[in-house]
Amino acid sequence: MRPSALVVFISWLVATLAGCAGQQLPSAKVYQSQTQQADQYQYLIGPGDRLNIFVWRNPEVSGTYIVRPDGRITASLVEDLDVAGKTPATLARDIEKQLGKYLRDPIVTVSVDNFVGPYREQVRIIGEAVAPKAINYRRNMTLLDLVIAAGGLSEFAAGNRAKLIRIENGGQQTYQLRIDDLINGGDMAANVDILPGDVVVIPEAWF
Repeated sequence: MRPSALVVFISWLVATLAGCAGQQLPSAKVYQSQTQQADQYQYLIGPGDRLNIFVWRNPEVSGTYIVRPDGRITASLVEDLDVAGKTPATLARDIEKQLGKYLRDPIVTVSVDNFVGPYREQVRIIGEAVAPKAINYRRNMTLLDLVIAAGGLSEFAAGNRAKLIRIENGGQQTYQLRIDDLINGGDMAANVDILPGDVVVIPEAWF
């Protein structure tokens, strides 16, 4: 019989993995948040954000723009400008430099609507939450805020065995969380600060 395409693919995959056995693969790049403490947080622009760019006394070059998936915008007199990862104030200064080629002493302000932010700055809660999700970080966000945003814990959750995964100094650190004590026992000492890029993992309870 002629082997099916699926059998051929599986045979190729097994052979490929066998050939890779014993070889050390390169490490994936680890991205670290720019925010090390909650009170240092400044909002960074990300894909999907809607930017309102106002150029004083030049309404014809002012406008509203959506940040593209590549982190850029094309605005009046400014083509393919990198904006992702910048604060609104930093972006305003960059646009002033670009417009300075065409306008005399431009004054620019940038405001943000429809906040999304860079994906690596978002906070994620996965596992046994009612609604696991990625959400936008907000300054001074706490574990309780994140759990509420995810609709609480599922009936199968082991909240006191939850983990917080955080990138620090280029490496991954894991911390123990006590979510059951927080939401059921009212232990506010368990309400730890959340930082951009944090991942909270809630395991299933053992029965």
